Amino acid sequence: MKDHSQHSKSSQYKENSLTLVGAVSMGTGVMIGAGILALTGQIAELAGSLFPLAFLAAAVVTAFSAYSYVKLSNAYPSAGGIAMFLQKAYGKGVMTAAGALLMYFSMVINQSLVAKTFGTYSVQLFDIDPGSWIVLVLAVGLLIFAFLLNISGNRAIGLFSLLMAFIKIGGIVVFAVGGLWIADFSFESSTATASVADTSATGFIAAMALAILAYKGFTTITNSGSEIIDPHRNVGRAIIISIAICVVIYILVALAVAGNLSLPEIIAAKDFALAEAARPALGDYGLWFTVALAIVATVSGVIASIFAVSRMLAMLTDMKLVPHHHFGMPGSIQNHTLVYTIAIAIFLTLFFDLSRIASLGAIFYLLMDIAVHWGVLRHLRKEIKANAAILMTAIVFDVIVLGAFLLVKASTDMMVIYAALVGVLIVFVGERVFLRKS
Repeated sequence: MKDHSQHSKSSQYKENSLTLVGAVSMGTGVMIGAGILALTGQIAELAGSLFPLAFLAAAVVTAFSAYSYVKLSNAYPSAGGIAMFLQKAYGKGVMTAAGALLMYFSMVINQSLVAKTFGTYSVQLFDIDPGSWIVLVLAVGLLIFAFLLNISGNRAIGLFSLLMAFIKIGGIVVFAVGGLWIADFSFESSTATASVADTSATGFIAAMALAILAYKGFTTITNSGSEIIDPHRNVGRAIIISIAICVVIYILVALAVAGNLSLPEIIAAKDFALAEAARPALGDYGLWFTVALAIVATVSGVIASIFAVSRMLAMLTDMKLVPHHHFGMPGSIQNHTLVYTIAIAIFLTLFFDLSRIASLGAIFYLLMDIAVHWGVLRHLRKEIKANAAILMTAIVFDVIVLGAFLLVKASTDMMVIYAALVGVLIVFVGERVFLRKS
């Protein structure tokens, strides 16, 4: 491995530079940016008319999953986040490096998903086909903008994320409540019109995999453990608060969409379902409001995600678990990892559609999540005082959801499974070769 000391340390982490509110805004920024905007239609396609319940069921699974991360964050707050958690459980080896890279790639995939969602929603204002090349130009432009803001430092990112979080959370609540009110919606009417006839058990559970992807942004909070004020308490608090906020917002929005569009209409507009739901509910003004809201949510989501994941890759570099080459670039390793992250996200944005991007992200995340829970159960449970029953429940939930998702994809889009398999093999084999050499 080359010596990068002349490029300064990757961390440049500033203790006490992120407040609890800032950490929550970062977590919700990542979750809301991808979750409700890009995935509502895809979840409805799998779960049928019961898709709002898929968000609720996924929240239950996420709650069990979050238990491990809260316990680990309270015990070992670190800028390495999940990479450091895996090292505590498995040591400095292939499992730690490969698991952390799966998380890294799932987050980069998330950035690509959100960037493409930004482009898809933006063109709704101009009656441009969602398949137009303009969508790709807008998506790549957002990724470049996010890179420029990230290299400007933590303070700029924290202030921007906080402002955007308040705007989009307030805006999405307005959309949801307004949509429900105009549709004269009630929970009773929803359950009366919903039918299990268009939903299979396997499809519903597979839909939960994508809904879980909509919540997974909470893990980015763990990557700022060394920067959050009072991290032994506030990292865990930020995770819990972020998930709670998103549960309420997701269910409200899903009900609003269900109240204004039929299931075939939601599926037909799956990449921009909220914008389509705004047309009958709120007219042109509603469409403009929703698109503006989507732009705010996706921009802040990409920025917050890149902020966290680049630090995770920088930590892996510091831990000598991944290869690194500066390619003549000046500055810190952290800046280099920003470049790598943006380059991979742009590649995915250009060559994968939204459905496949989301599917790959869900598979990689669930595999990594299982590895984290198993590591805690086998090696850290007593040290961090974790409950074995909760850990086992989290693993069982992940296995069931992942199995159902793979089963559905095997019958509808084998390319996703092939791509995921190749990706996992490259990560594990590549890490084994690299660690042997180094």
